[in-house]
Amino acid sequence: MRRFAMDKLLDWKKKSNRKPLILMGARQVGKTWLMKEFGKTYYEKTAYISFYNNQRMQAVFDTDFDIKRIIMNLNIESGVTITPENTLIVLDEIQNAPKALESLKYFCEEAPEYHVIAAGSLLGVALHEGISYPVGKVDLLDLYPFNFREFLCAMDEEGLENALETKDYNLIDNFADKYLFWLKNYYYTGGMPAVVDAFRLNKDYAEVRQIQSDIVRQYEGDFGKHIKAKVLPRIRMVWDSIPMQLAKENKKFFFGQIKKGARSSEFEIAIQWLLDCGLVYKVNRVNEPHMPLKAYKNMNAYKLFVLDVGLLGAMSELPAESILEGNDIFVEFKGALTEQYVLQQLISDTPYTPYYYGNEKATFEQDFLIQKAKSIVPIEVKAEQNIRSHSLKTYCEKFQPEEAVRFSTLKYKEQEWMVNIPLYAVCNL
Repeated sequence: MRRFAMDKLLDWKKKSNRKPLILMGARQVGKTWLMKEFGKTYYEKTAYISFYNNQRMQAVFDTDFDIKRIIMNLNIESGVTITPENTLIVLDEIQNAPKALESLKYFCEEAPEYHVIAAGSLLGVALHEGISYPVGKVDLLDLYPFNFREFLCAMDEEGLENALETKDYNLIDNFADKYLFWLKNYYYTGGMPAVVDAFRLNKDYAEVRQIQSDIVRQYEGDFGKHIKAKVLPRIRMVWDSIPMQLAKENKKFFFGQIKKGARSSEFEIAIQWLLDCGLVYKVNRVNEPHMPLKAYKNMNAYKLFVLDVGLLGAMSELPAESILEGNDIFVEFKGALTEQYVLQQLISDTPYTPYYYGNEKATFEQDFLIQKAKSIVPIEVKAEQNIRSHSLKTYCEKFQPEEAVRFSTLKYKEQEWMVNIPLYAVCNL
């Protein structure tokens, strides 16, 4: 299945000032597959090393940072004779070997001719626990679940994906019914590679939900393996509360809804752990929509989303027919699922960092704000064709933005004060 990150890896391979690359992402988003497939496609040889339960290789890097000695050991372990010009060195689960992570600095400085790529699902957690990070000596690439365009390709709908790239809405909206059909299916399946692959092969919604539930259980199993006992209950409480928090009209994360009298200070470590694992996304509030948005973000007010819209549906136990047929169960949760979907596309398929607007005194909130060139662009998300944009209208009257966007199931339409972009074309923002 096609992953757009492959193109970015190829760009990295061709860079004259290439550094070792670290691939970041949550468990089961396809990091190992992508690294191996990249080596198989663009190199003659791939030397794959996993540090999971591999004390022998951990010890190799604990000794010193003599690159020649390290390469000799990698040759033996991988069964591949490593040559700089045609071999990809893959160091997987690198969070289990802190010195291997540190060695990337020396590969960068002393042996830049070697092509080295590393990954680790819990690397973010490890860094917060004191592992030394080779600042300035590595390139970084984030990998997310399949976005909607990648999902279309997986469903053998490359024509629909190619049409989105043209940004020609006379062409795109001519196939609105097909896009909406696949969009509903994407809401249900989400973008976890194992789920997408199973759905591609069998189109079995029960199988999809079973795989999603297994992934959620595996994530929850990780909580117990890698977290101190006193923090574990708080992580579970935050994780379990996210669907309920997103179902509210005001989606700001309220600690009082986790347990009565709860304070943010009690859950800071728990939320940071989930962020470090890539299991949740945090969207901070800005109290004033001015440039640069980052300078106005409120560190204590934010929304939390899970990493994948399909997993959100599984955690909420939404049946397939509720999404595909739009019955009453889905109607109540539709806004949450749609906002989760848009957030994922913004993160994985646009260059923008999303925030949202509001403050303690405001009578309305704006679903998302992005900084686009020198403009602040408000974004409203509508789950269906009821498109009365009260919040967006009020925001525009107050702040007079140069551009405003509404995402809905309607076709593309430009109006004097805003533009409506179909939900299936978030990538074209």
